[in-house]
Amino acid sequence: MSEIIETAGRGAQRLETSAPGLETGAERPPRPADSTGAERPPRPTDSTGAEPAGGIDTLDALEAEAIHIIREVVAEFERPVLLFSGGKDSVLVLHLATKAFWPAKVPFPVLHVDTGHNFPEVIEFRDRTVERLGLRLEVASVQDYLDDGRLQERADGTRNPLQTQPLLDGIAAGRHDAVFGGARRDEDKARAKERIISLRDEFGQWDPRNQRPELWDLYNGRHTVGQHVRAFPISNWTELDVWSYIEREGIELPPLYYAHEREVYRRDGMWRAVSPVSEPRADEVVERRLVRYRTVGDMSCTGAVESDAASVADVVREVATSTLTERGATRADDRISEAAMEDRKKDGYF
Repeated sequence: MSEIIETAGRGAQRLETSAPGLETGAERPPRPADSTGAERPPRPTDSTGAEPAGGIDTLDALEAEAIHIIREVVAEFERPVLLFSGGKDSVLVLHLATKAFWPAKVPFPVLHVDTGHNFPEVIEFRDRTVERLGLRLEVASVQDYLDDGRLQERADGTRNPLQTQPLLDGIAAGRHDAVFGGARRDEDKARAKERIISLRDEFGQWDPRNQRPELWDLYNGRHTVGQHVRAFPISNWTELDVWSYIEREGIELPPLYYAHEREVYRRDGMWRAVSPVSEPRADEVVERRLVRYRTVGDMSCTGAVESDAASVADVVREVATSTLTERGATRADDRISEAAMEDRKKDGYF
């Protein structure tokens, strides 16, 4: 009997060391360096730097759940892909995927729907990240669709709503049966309705009335030919969770997310950047202000917020006291209608 108990104990120990978020048989990935080039110190597990009294903390639990989802999707599907825009949420999902398969490389490519109106800083960051991690980048270009007449420019100048068809064609061209996204439930009421594993029909469309239960973290990825699923590993995270985790892990982001001086003008309650694709009107005054971006989309539809948050810690404090959602405060494309996001998701949008 004692031998059985001892064997069971060893088995439990093995299970514990292979839990999601832990690496077996290899060293953990090196901690990222900070802006000075020095390695960041080990992270504290709570605000005092002490070990939590009751076991796993919130960020550890969210990380473990996300890594579990990523591994489950890779195990169940043949050709997954990650939607990667260079924005903080897709950067976070990529970081989690890197941890999930360390020390091996991420076993799937990344797909970017390039509107042609992206911030140059974000494109530079995207390319540098792909090169650093040795990933394959697939690009679906909205500009190509405009050039050959498959899409037409919108009167308001924004291209974010034009991404749906290039996205669906990019998924079909890569024969991807699962698509990772960085959407979170706290961003928008339409995203709050969607499951972690979300079935899309043969037209890429989402039906909010036809979703599968996800009891006990069991995910049903069954689909027929032509269908695919969208997978959202950080669906249960909040904006504050994201920034707290970015601070803890030392994750690099495009500089737009931190306070910097920029030429902007006021429109629809937002500070718009002066750029070739978002010129001010005659009655709009250009000012130079200290701003940052809470979310990164097209230059033509994404607004900045006034802020002096120049570091991750500053942003964490700012987000903790904010009463406005990041998209509601800074994305003009979500103001097209009361159900703008849900309408686009039903058509195949992120």
